[in-house]
Amino acid sequence: MSRSLSYVIRLVAVARTVEVSEAARGPIGSTGLGWVDVMSADRRMRLWGLVVQRAGGGPVCVEYVCAVAMSAVGVDRAAVAVVLSASPRETMYASDPVAAEVEELALTLGEGPGVDALTGGPALVADLMAADCLARWPVFAPAALRAGVRAVFALPLQVGGIRLGVLDLYRAGPGELDREQLADALVLADTACALLLDTAPRGEQPRSDGAGPEPAGSPHSEVHQATGMITVQLGVTVAVALVRLRAYAYAHDRRLRDVAADVVARRLRFDPDAETGRYRGG
Repeated sequence: MSRSLSYVIRLVAVARTVEVSEAARGPIGSTGLGWVDVMSADRRMRLWGLVVQRAGGGPVCVEYVCAVAMSAVGVDRAAVAVVLSASPRETMYASDPVAAEVEELALTLGEGPGVDALTGGPALVADLMAADCLARWPVFAPAALRAGVRAVFALPLQVGGIRLGVLDLYRAGPGELDREQLADALVLADTACALLLDTAPRGEQPRSDGAGPEPAGSPHSEVHQATGMITVQLGVTVAVALVRLRAYAYAHDRRLRDVAADVVARRLRFDPDAETGRYRGG
């Protein structure tokens, strides 16, 4: 572990110790974690050793953190998304096509546990089929269920009040995390955060088995560009332009980046008619 990364992990750990009681309860559900010492040195070193082992002597990146999370926490898939100021979330890594699809849903719809975790605490959802989940995320929850995801555990990647992104853990079946699983998940979220702070983007890192990580559509450069074009076309803020882009994608049952590509290629222009509010192509 590099000296700088060791320092960042310690910094994240200090910030996390005052937040453990909040991490024990997300907007949906509770685990009763309480003040268990999730950041103990033994736990951190054990999990870091597993991450390094996964890297097989190569550079350590969030892909290996996700791999360890799936094994240690008992979930089926994982993803890491980052959020920049005035920008939509970008998926840094998704473990498989299902994880990539659910991340795309969060990007397009702007709702879900992973979205809530970016502004609140950890969102620990044991069953998306529960009535309160369907009411809270009326579009995301049914779509994620259709994709094969039943439980979601979204943990913010943060240092103090600075939030960089989210670690999303997905499970095909319902069920809460137990105390040890949640403690491991929190440590691994902090490890992912430290890696994001310590290193510049590495692009598509090869795996030890020679395969590449699941393409997740990152970076969404066309979404950024399309949002900027819409701000000019409609005379609105970046935030409003992104909402309009998402609304169009949802209304037409299309992926956000596909609609953005049409805007950038000038196949679609957001020029609402004063009376009908329709958008026109070309």
